[in-house]
Amino acid sequence: MRKLMIALAFVGLSTSAIAQETTEVPVRKYSVATNSFWANWYLSVGGNFNASYTSEENCSNKNPFSVDRGTFGFDVAIGKWFTPSIGLRTKFQGLWAKQVIDRDTHHSYKLWNVHEDVTFNLSNMIFGYNKNRVWNFIPYVGLGLTSTIDPSNLEFSYNFGIWNTFRITDRWAANFEVYAAFAEGNADNADPDNWNKHAKFTIRHWDKQVGVSVGVTYNFCKKYTWEKTPDVAALMAMNQEQVDALNNSLKEQQDENARLRDMLANQKPVETVVERSEPQLVATAQSVFFNIGSSKIASRKDLVNVKEVADYAKANNKKILVTGYADSKTGSTQFNQQLSQKRAEAVANELVKMGVDRDNIVIEAKGGVNTISPYSYNRRATVQLM
Repeated sequence: MRKLMIALAFVGLSTSAIAQETTEVPVRKYSVATNSFWANWYLSVGGNFNASYTSEENCSNKNPFSVDRGTFGFDVAIGKWFTPSIGLRTKFQGLWAKQVIDRDTHHSYKLWNVHEDVTFNLSNMIFGYNKNRVWNFIPYVGLGLTSTIDPSNLEFSYNFGIWNTFRITDRWAANFEVYAAFAEGNADNADPDNWNKHAKFTIRHWDKQVGVSVGVTYNFCKKYTWEKTPDVAALMAMNQEQVDALNNSLKEQQDENARLRDMLANQKPVETVVERSEPQLVATAQSVFFNIGSSKIASRKDLVNVKEVADYAKANNKKILVTGYADSKTGSTQFNQQLSQKRAEAVANELVKMGVDRDNIVIEAKGGVNTISPYSYNRRATVQLM
């Protein structure tokens, strides 16, 4: 019963150690758990610099940074990620555009553009979701409505761009966006405008804006990150490794219990002959066992029979041979030789404590061997009369 309790305690410790070593759950690179509709919402604000290229212009100066063409605006957007890679965004842009017809004809006008964009986070698509990634590369396409403010002239707008976000904190990111928008050629409400004389798929048919925007994004909802899904196959493999390790530990304990039972069943009784009051002892070798890689005696119980040998040797002025061993399946030859020497010396020191004269103790070191089964039994030192 006592041995059974020791074995159960060992199993508990082994299971605890395995659990502590496997705190990280393996996850799939591209798969995440689904969030609710109210998760992963964000708000962006920014300022932009834009340049308009209208359908009726005949100016050879295309420089977007010229004072006749480039101007500033602002934008606000609200959006949601349905997956780490795909989302929708509604964006409003207010523009103070400049119309250039020729070198001598140009004027400013006010313009707004509201568009719904489909966003594609290529960083997450290619490299897998990572909430700590610094840079996310996000192309988008969108359809919207645009109009001049005075007078109003509503047209469809077709929007394209690349949105780059740079992580600042878990909730905040900086934005840098490059965009282009196209609308039917009378979107600027210019008069006269001959845009409809140009074929629909030619560049002169459209009023165009290109620009850059700089701003910030804030993840305002309670849930704004994604939980990666566990890799079930990897978990099953890891659990099987744990079960195998536990079974091996149990097997070693069972082998040890079997060894102890065999020792008790097969141990020859000590034969003593009472003759002139002098004890007699059969010269059988007694084993003292050690744990793997250790020269510290595993159990003091092994010294009970060694004590009988020590007492007989003292009473009869006999020499004692102590032989150290290591198992050959673990450790190098040199290491096992040194380990077997230390094990023999450890037992010799115990004999000295029992009163045996050091001069009557002979030490041998046999190194790594595999003479008995299971191989863990070879981690021992033997004591016998010479």
